[in-house]
Amino acid sequence: MSEKSDAGREAGEKVVIKKYANRRLYNTASSSYVTLEHLADMTREGVDFVVFDAKTGDDITRSVLTQIIFDEENRGDGKNLLPIQFLRQLIGFYGNQMQAFLPSYLEMSLQTFAQQQERMRAQFGGPFGQATGMAAFDEQVRQNMALFERGMKMFSPFAYGRADEPAAGPAPAAADEDSLTELKKQVEAMRAQIDKLASKS
Repeated sequence: MSEKSDAGREAGEKVVIKKYANRRLYNTASSSYVTLEHLADMTREGVDFVVFDAKTGDDITRSVLTQIIFDEENRGDGKNLLPIQFLRQLIGFYGNQMQAFLPSYLEMSLQTFAQQQERMRAQFGGPFGQATGMAAFDEQVRQNMALFERGMKMFSPFAYGRADEPAAGPAPAAADEDSLTELKKQVEAMRAQIDKLASKS
């Protein structure tokens, strides 16, 4: 007999959410209407779901998740996650020749950070408490930022000059084959570094 979750779905199965023309969201697993806030809570709890337009059947999960992020960033409580400069740089990658490489890089970075959370929690609760935890956190942030900046230099080398140097103009519109080959090598090197960091968590 299949194992069921408290939502009435089979274990490992995605919850199907339907969005109607009146913008109401219907959870087919619990047979109830939900809000974006409910979906945000489900995401934090690790519940995997997919959202379909009830009329067309189109998968609109990405746009719904984006709307959740938009709402969270506009709460006005000062707890924003996305720095303005990061948003500017992210927008700049749309239509950029490196756009195809960025999603996997960001995904790996967030996965690594998520894995490191457990180590941070353990160190905060260890015998030396907050002092040890904060020292470890500061060091991990330093490593993560170094990795992130290195990655950003790889994707957009002209946007990341040294602090004492003015930013140069935009990158050339097209990269030759040798440049793309080198880029792929750097992506693989970065992946290895991220895996190495993750193994320490």
